[in-house]
Amino acid sequence: MIEKIDEAVSFLQTRTSLRPVIAVILGSGLGAFVDGLDIEVSIPYAEIPHGIGSNVVGHSGRIVFAKLGEIPILVFQGRIHYYEGHEMDEVVFLARVAVRFGIETVILTNAAGGVNLSFRAGDLMLISDHLNMMGVNPLIGKNLDTFGPRFPDMTEVYPKSLRELARAEGEKLGLDLKEGVYLALTGPAYETPAEVRMLRVLGADATGMSTVPEAIIFSHSGIPVLGISCISNMAAGVLPQKLLHDEVLETTQRVGKEFIALLENSIRAITRSK
Repeated sequence: MIEKIDEAVSFLQTRTSLRPVIAVILGSGLGAFVDGLDIEVSIPYAEIPHGIGSNVVGHSGRIVFAKLGEIPILVFQGRIHYYEGHEMDEVVFLARVAVRFGIETVILTNAAGGVNLSFRAGDLMLISDHLNMMGVNPLIGKNLDTFGPRFPDMTEVYPKSLRELARAEGEKLGLDLKEGVYLALTGPAYETPAEVRMLRVLGADATGMSTVPEAIIFSHSGIPVLGISCISNMAAGVLPQKLLHDEVLETTQRVGKEFIALLENSIRAITRSK
């Protein structure tokens, strides 16, 4: 596995002169963030050695090396999902590549269903913690000792300091940021109303089909994570309507400007804090 990761890193190093220390993974419908960047190179995942393309609408499946002003950043425009039928090692492969590339902080974003009854579609939620209900962990198997320990601590995957930084930037933008626990399930079927009631009892504020595997990989390597969920719809049973992926994309597009502004300001603030 290490050899495959290093082969991918070596390939990317030949394609860009940038050596960013901040990475951003963009969730469903959030790919427009890259439109405001000074892009040096954009590479489809499938062109990266041992990489695979994304087949989900709303995920372009490209790795982008760019600058936000003078700040070099690495952006994953879309992600690979477990429900697409891939092995978990394939799902988190590019996250491990980012670690090996020298990333020091990562921002994980997603579109999520609102479980907390006080949430509304269009809210932005800072992830304070997560519940892994996917039935699988990306660290199962032989431990990659060069990345981290066999039994990594998961007490502070999403550091309070990063959440406070993002909240301060949100206040400057006039955003009422929510905060809560993200619960990951495999999908691709949306949850039933009964399942959503169960998730609420378990302590979930939002639910989705991604993010947690990547968060575990980055935390394993000691890389702090800022997680931001766009509440793209209320989970099943909260409102008297069926759930559609088109609704997810429509909501993320509607709040796109606010989301992008928060993301840009948070990146600048993270850079200033280093």
